Amino acid sequence: MHEYMNQLVDGLKSEGIECSPAQADLLLKHLDLVIAKNKELNLTRIDSIEDGIYLHVIDSLLCARKLSRVQGIESVLDLGTGGGFPGIPLAIMLDTKVTLLDSIQKKVSAVDGFIHALGLDDRCSAKCSRSEDLARTAPESFDLVVSRAVAQLNVLIEYASPLLATGGMLCALKANLSDDELATASAAAEICGMTIESQESFNLPQDYGHREILFIRKTGASSIPLPRRNGMATKRPLGIR
Repeated sequence: MHEYMNQLVDGLKSEGIECSPAQADLLLKHLDLVIAKNKELNLTRIDSIEDGIYLHVIDSLLCARKLSRVQGIESVLDLGTGGGFPGIPLAIMLDTKVTLLDSIQKKVSAVDGFIHALGLDDRCSAKCSRSEDLARTAPESFDLVVSRAVAQLNVLIEYASPLLATGGMLCALKANLSDDELATASAAAEICGMTIESQESFNLPQDYGHREILFIRKTGASSIPLPRRNGMATKRPLGIR
């Protein structure tokens, strides 16, 4: 894996993110574990280390530069973690506690194995649950919810709101964001007691694609009871007029 070390470190540096050799080693080990596990369990369409460096690791960490300056982030939820992205890279780079959530038990078991193999048991845990169920058992438990390529933005806002403490933030990583999706998200945010605080655009190195990152703050109580029944966020999404 050492032949990819400079590629990863330089790629992150080009985005203003400093990465130590020890951190880079863990990031590459995680990527290698995901690609190996993918041969028996569908975790990703990416099957090479080089593609994974840009499309998984650097993509996951585009928000790290801003998050490293945000005070009071002690508990993070990776919503829809899949193979552990972006949660495990953020745990490595930000040295914060991260819960990796997915509704598919096989993926959670795989991620749990990655955590143990990487020696991250002290800062990461994997949990199998729907977000609505977790919001019922652990409401307002997180300072930050991160999500990457999981759902439409208005749906993510509804999922995140009851999980976040007041003042907490949703960080949504999107490949594409239309004006319609943004307008619907703004309306959903108003219902859910949240405010779109900022939107940042990035182009991944080596022409690997465009990314939009939105930071959405929980500023108050929702105007409707949340969470709604399981599945309602997608069946009857908020913010559509």
